[in-house]
Amino acid sequence: MKKIFYFLIVLIITSSCQVNETIYLNEDGSGTIEVVQLRDEHSYMQLVGGNYSREEKFVETTYAFKDYITKYSDNYSRLPAFEKAIFNKFKDIKVHIKKSSYEKEFRTVISQKFETIEAVPDLYKTENYASDLAHNYALSAEEHYYEVSYFFDGIIFRRIVAISDSVELQKQQTKLSEIKEQFSKVKISQSYVLNYHFPRKIKSVSNPNAKISEDRKALKVEFLLSDCLQNPESTALEVVLE
Repeated sequence: MKKIFYFLIVLIITSSCQVNETIYLNEDGSGTIEVVQLRDEHSYMQLVGGNYSREEKFVETTYAFKDYITKYSDNYSRLPAFEKAIFNKFKDIKVHIKKSSYEKEFRTVISQKFETIEAVPDLYKTENYASDLAHNYALSAEEHYYEVSYFFDGIIFRRIVAISDSVELQKQQTKLSEIKEQFSKVKISQSYVLNYHFPRKIKSVSNPNAKISEDRKALKVEFLLSDCLQNPESTALEVVLE
């Protein structure tokens, strides 16, 4: 059931979503990270047709993951130590969700302040884990077929993407190919953008499509979201600072 649900999520994301991942790094290695997932209304309207005007939904909520641990302490207390350790990695993450069919705004913002970027967990698993904790489910985010992590030693920055389930990756690649073919004649927005800001000038970057700012302290790389889901490792990045 969860894999079917996950596939539906992939379908929606692939067809009508914009994702922006923004990082600000300080000289001492601290900083902030934010992932914004925004439903593109024009694209979504093309996909659902007449159902768009009949949609009735309003949800707006803000929470810190550590508040979930407190709120659902009964569920948390019964978890084995290794699951508690996973949830604790997410405790400093904040989430803001707004889903308004009346204002035509569907946006999720996931953010964290960090002392070292190595301590940042895979933010794309946050909502899965929050749901698992609230409903006492098994770790559904472990069904993701890739994981994202980061490294920074003051000179070299890396966005690391590792495939965690090659079998599931192949399944999703096949499904995503079918989805892309299905929507090939529909003009939809499905951008995935990395916006990174550094404390010093950029000497080199591994992705030739990266656009470096005039002061050479920031870069932007844009992908098609469906391409990222089919080949997650394409979003890996290495940046060398002066």
